[in-house]
Amino acid sequence: MRLSRTTKYLLLAALVLGLAVIYFPLLVVLLNSFNADTTFGWPPSSFTLEWWGRAAENEGALNALWTSVQAGLAATAIALVLGTMAAFALQKYRFFGRNQVSLLIILPIALPGIVTGIALNNAFRTILGIDLGLFTAIVAHATFCIVVVFNNVVARLRRMGGNLEEASMDLGADGLTTFRLVTFPMLRSALLAGGLLAFALSFDEIIVTTFTLGTGLETLPIWILNNLFRPNQAPIVNVVAAVLILASTVPVYLAQRLSGDTTSGGRL
Repeated sequence: MRLSRTTKYLLLAALVLGLAVIYFPLLVVLLNSFNADTTFGWPPSSFTLEWWGRAAENEGALNALWTSVQAGLAATAIALVLGTMAAFALQKYRFFGRNQVSLLIILPIALPGIVTGIALNNAFRTILGIDLGLFTAIVAHATFCIVVVFNNVVARLRRMGGNLEEASMDLGADGLTTFRLVTFPMLRSALLAGGLLAFALSFDEIIVTTFTLGTGLETLPIWILNNLFRPNQAPIVNVVAAVLILASTVPVYLAQRLSGDTTSGGRL
């Protein structure tokens, strides 16, 4: 397909404009975390590391960070186990209702967060009689983190096929040995990519967390929301937001690189 020079320039301009709309506000947040002016005059007249030092000593931000890390790691671990098992069941076997089960697994990530949050809140408090806390937030995060792991593992299993596993078993290896020496090494990068994406998704989540996290607890996104308009907290909020941007970008970047590793057979 050939495009005229004018069309190419228009497409390039649209691309640049779209990226600017997405990333310029993030750049502003990063720069304001070093802005010496507490009113955030633009452009910054001078820069300082004072806000980073204060953020590192802020007990509320540190507690919220630890809560986010705990929830993210636990939800990711649950998602890796259940998402992988579901992917194997649906990819390796044919049974009645297979497509419907696949839809039910993927559906949580497509539902509006507020719907998921209200539904889980009612289920925990009214039906199960469980008090809201870190545990309920972890379970809530796992419901949509499973989808990320499931999609990554299913995609890798489809590319792998079954020839190598069949050859391994024809040569005398049992199912466990075949999984350990053949299947798992080829799935390793897909599992790591799915885990990184799941952690990033959990770490950033705010809507479902609001409905499922107990009182007295805050994740980092909720801490930012609660402190955004408090006096003298804006500089520290910018630092925490900058950390959140970096903490979210790195796992997504690594996951993208690992997911694109199709020629190495999943080797890291």
